[in-house]
Amino acid sequence: MSDADRTEMDADRADEDDGDRLELAARAELLEAENERLRSEYARARHSQYRRTAAGLALVGVLAGLAGLLFPDARDVLFALAAVGLFGGVLTYYVTPETFVAAGVGERIYAAMATNEAAIAAELGLADDRIYLPTGSAEGMRLYVPQGTPGELPDIAERSGPIVTEPDHRGLVLEPTGAALFESFERALSGELATTPEPLATQLTDGLVEQFELADSAKSDVDAASGRVTVAIVDSAFGAVDRFDHPIASFLAVGFGTGLERPIRLEVAAGDDRSDWLVTCRWDFGADERQLAETTDRETGVREDSGE
Repeated sequence: MSDADRTEMDADRADEDDGDRLELAARAELLEAENERLRSEYARARHSQYRRTAAGLALVGVLAGLAGLLFPDARDVLFALAAVGLFGGVLTYYVTPETFVAAGVGERIYAAMATNEAAIAAELGLADDRIYLPTGSAEGMRLYVPQGTPGELPDIAERSGPIVTEPDHRGLVLEPTGAALFESFERALSGELATTPEPLATQLTDGLVEQFELADSAKSDVDAASGRVTVAIVDSAFGAVDRFDHPIASFLAVGFGTGLERPIRLEVAAGDDRSDWLVTCRWDFGADERQLAETTDRETGVREDSGE
């Protein structure tokens, strides 16, 4: 093959590479434009949904008002319904959120935080225990990650630093991811926060699904006698729930700890064919640990007596 032929072939390959790059650049621009269009369409759809809701409430208010004029016997009730409908319509129209953040964006932000905190815990040689402790103050709950198997839990009411270095208590004390979520949830409650396991579980699972839309389904199984509640999670909006201080698990632990005023040990496991994840909150785990310690002491005594 002559040098001229080689030069021509190299030129052809260069032209093909340039053409591929231009095609890829054009596709990237089209995808970017399509993504922007989809985001705009999504925002418009959400705005339209709020506008339709506002219009529906206003229409109910107007119809109730007209009915109140036609039916004097029920005028008080109909006028009250009219006022509620018109007020709800105006409120819904003017408080429509202007910014919508996709769940995937929030999940990626949380994933970075979870990776960093898990790496810190691993570097410090901390255990896999996740214990949520009430502070006894307006600060609410704190996440305690001990270095070993926790015995007596630390008093964190006046603790300011995140690192615990006391002889009997070593580990991390962090603000839970679910703390701010729980504050928002508690403000939105129509009544008081429940203080017994079953109604509290109902309130918290409803908040996960209906208020925050962090899961498609959350069903609780309460065993008050054993000091345990397990919540089956389906389709988490923030991905795998077994990561460090996941918003769903953290919200549940903070909620149960606040309502029951007890420390909560959190356990997360993969689900079965009916759920994706099983989130278990235990508030009577101290008794289990004491029983385990007593069993260990008895076994040790038996081995010593037998000369092992």
